[in-house]
Amino acid sequence: MSGDTLEFDQIYQENKGAMYDGRLRISKQGIVFKNNKTGKVDNLSGTDLNLTHWFRVARGYELKVGLKSGAVFKYDGFKESDFDKLSDFINKNYKMRLEEKELSVKGWNWGTAKFKGPLLSFDIDNMSAFEIPLGNVSHCATSKNEVALEFHQNDDADVSLMEMRFYVPPNQDNPDVDPVQAFHDNVMDKADIIQATGDAICIFKELQCLTPRGRYDVRIYPTFLHLHGKTFDYKLPYTTVLRLFLLPHKDQRQMFFVVSLDPPIKQGQTRYHFLILQFSKEEDMTLELSLSEEDCADKFEGKLQKEMSGPVYEIVSRVMKSMVNRKITVPGSFKGNSGTSAVSCSHKAGAGFLYPLERGFIYVHKPPIHLRFDEISCVNFARGVASNRTFDFEIETKSGTTYTFSSIEKEEYGKLFDFTTNKKLRVKNRGKNLKDSVNYDEDMMGSDDEGQHDAYMERVKAEAAEGISDDDESSDDEEEDADFNPDGSGSDLAEEYDSNASISSSDEDEEDEEKKERRKKKLEKAKSKPAKRRRTSDGGKKRKKRQKKDPNAPKKAMTAFMLWLNATRSELRKENPDASIGEIGKIAGEKWREMGPSDKEEWEQKAKEDKERYKAAMEEYQARKEEEGSSEGEESDQAEKKTKKSKSSRPKPSPTKSPSKAGAGANYKSKEYITSDSDSDDSDSDSDSEKEKKPKKKGKKAKKKSEDEEEEPIASTPPESEESAGDDDDDDDVDD
Repeated sequence: MSGDTLEFDQIYQENKGAMYDGRLRISKQGIVFKNNKTGKVDNLSGTDLNLTHWFRVARGYELKVGLKSGAVFKYDGFKESDFDKLSDFINKNYKMRLEEKELSVKGWNWGTAKFKGPLLSFDIDNMSAFEIPLGNVSHCATSKNEVALEFHQNDDADVSLMEMRFYVPPNQDNPDVDPVQAFHDNVMDKADIIQATGDAICIFKELQCLTPRGRYDVRIYPTFLHLHGKTFDYKLPYTTVLRLFLLPHKDQRQMFFVVSLDPPIKQGQTRYHFLILQFSKEEDMTLELSLSEEDCADKFEGKLQKEMSGPVYEIVSRVMKSMVNRKITVPGSFKGNSGTSAVSCSHKAGAGFLYPLERGFIYVHKPPIHLRFDEISCVNFARGVASNRTFDFEIETKSGTTYTFSSIEKEEYGKLFDFTTNKKLRVKNRGKNLKDSVNYDEDMMGSDDEGQHDAYMERVKAEAAEGISDDDESSDDEEEDADFNPDGSGSDLAEEYDSNASISSSDEDEEDEEKKERRKKKLEKAKSKPAKRRRTSDGGKKRKKRQKKDPNAPKKAMTAFMLWLNATRSELRKENPDASIGEIGKIAGEKWREMGPSDKEEWEQKAKEDKERYKAAMEEYQARKEEEGSSEGEESDQAEKKTKKSKSSRPKPSPTKSPSKAGAGANYKSKEYITSDSDSDDSDSDSDSEKEKKPKKKGKKAKKKSEDEEEEPIASTPPESEESAGDDDDDDDVDD
């Protein structure tokens, strides 16, 4: 704010019951207000100002500005301290006095109706109680002593004024004048009521319209535009037109003429904020206006002629530009890979074209989207989901809404990236050196090189590297299962299912050669198959269990978002009592994204301090752990030496017998083995006597085993016994 200019943020302007925020700038040349929602700019010249009033209202203080033409503009949201600055500035630059006015707060419903230009003022005791802009009136009806006013509705207004009735008493002083009719005439003189009086200036027959879809006859009247179709009729006042666009189709054979509307066209519950007409470049016409040459020269300053000929899109755009008195926006210097101003893409389920303009983006069509640069927070280039040959272009607005334009060809990336950079738009996922590379398009979209640059992935990796600890919790993911090792000593399965265990009968000392051969083939077949390797109990390749988390380990560092969430979780719970834990997380994430860098600075500093704390605690913990590990290592070495010494003193197994580890003797047999077919050959009736004889054979067998051990005490296990010990086929064991 300088001496020559006053600027105010968060100033509100009322429009048909809705308050729109914007920015007000007052300079020597005049007053400028820019609507943040629509982007519409009101320019009030300082030489046209007629009055300036200051009111105390509910929101704060209000500035009322009147022009010599009768138009009135009201700006709300000022503070009491702003009065002195405004008063001095207006007195110095406009030679006018900023008058303080009071509003009547008595609440009476009777008073005096005064028509002040485009306003209807209801005064009580010479103080205004309320004012009604007559431009908001859509209909006026009279009865005996009443006048009923109906108003245009605004979709953005939470509460709307629908109707108002005035009782007008008879005029006793002048009975010849009907006060009701006089009231009605004053309202109709300034009301925004569409009345098709007289003939249309011109008519365009059967124009193709994309939204609302169909073919319409377009009739041009002095104050409004009439669309007449087979099913629907629309009347559009020129005051509702915000912008005009003339856009070439990508095939270079068609043209789009886009009309931005506020308030939109209403068709039931459907709202059309854009009127889109489609023309063929090759279609020509000749038009004659129902105006004289003098009217064309006076009203339109020579912009229109009584007779015009040329392409249809040129004539329609010229007529609309002259009637609405607004400039037509056309594509600027941007040229895509195909040399056109449009980029083919998709939004949601519909395919269309994205046009980068000099002050924004417009997408045509279904649904049409217009985004100005001043309402864009950032843009994002993302990889295509379906194919590596396309990418997505995301636009995030300051209000938090994100528009995703997908399936854009990879070749368009360089042009679009240069455009956004030249317009100084913030690219969300751009790294420090992304644009420095000549092949930055390959860095983003990638060829098939695995070393391509991915800014998003780099950021994820960096965050993961900061939060990861030094423990080995992830080591389980890298383990491999080992093969079951039937040759390994000490196998529990060999003990339980080994059919070559010590047999009590001398006839069973030698197994059938045929069965041995069969088992040998099965074992070789099993070894030839690739299998997951299991780690046996003492074979050195045991499956590692997940390492338990040490309770004495320091707590990991928390991110700035988690620190902020822990501090505000109770508030979010109070604000959203019915929300689940997941919904609370989503709400918190949205609020965190909306926070500015200054708001996040406190929590980022706390996260940095917590990170330093974790780093120092982790170093101390690792040092303490190493000291404890060295002392434990010495004890384990001594225990290992004792274990090796005891193992070396044990007798070696017999070359033909497989030792049992069940602790039940070398000749132990399970129930299944005792009741097998080989034992049932003797006599079923003498089963008890058989059981009495078996211990004797067992003793004989044990004696024979000890003699073998004395002859060959250090003999190694031959391959034949290894094969039999490693057989884990249940069917063969049952047959034996």
